[in-house]
Amino acid sequence: QVQLVESGGGLVQPGGSLRLSCAASGSTFRDRATAWYRRAPGKQRELVASITSGSETNYADSVLGRFTIARDNAKNTMYLQMNSLKPEDTAVYYCSLSRYNRQYQFLPHYWGQGTQVTVSA
Repeated sequence: QVQLVESGGGLVQPGGSLRLSCAASGSTFRDRATAWYRRAPGKQRELVASITSGSETNYADSVLGRFTIARDNAKNTMYLQMNSLKPEDTAVYYCSLSRYNRQYQFLPHYWGQGTQVTVSA
């Protein structure tokens, strides 16, 4: 059974930084793409960034240049470094694992429980 556990969320001031982590158990990241999604209050869940096992990445336009996705396949762990955070980045951030290894058109199959990120002064 696949389990994805996010950590690293919290409260940060505008312009600050946070680093999220996602640890997987019950399955390997090998040959599978992973991604970060987020759901802001009153909005649909949206793809933030995805990464293949070969570290090919894809970003939403709203985070390009501010967020960096990375992964350590040996540790079955994925990261999201978030810099220059804005109030509109406030959301629950979810980790996802796909059964495929696409750079684009990420197809989620497994989800974590989410971690809250709040950007506020």
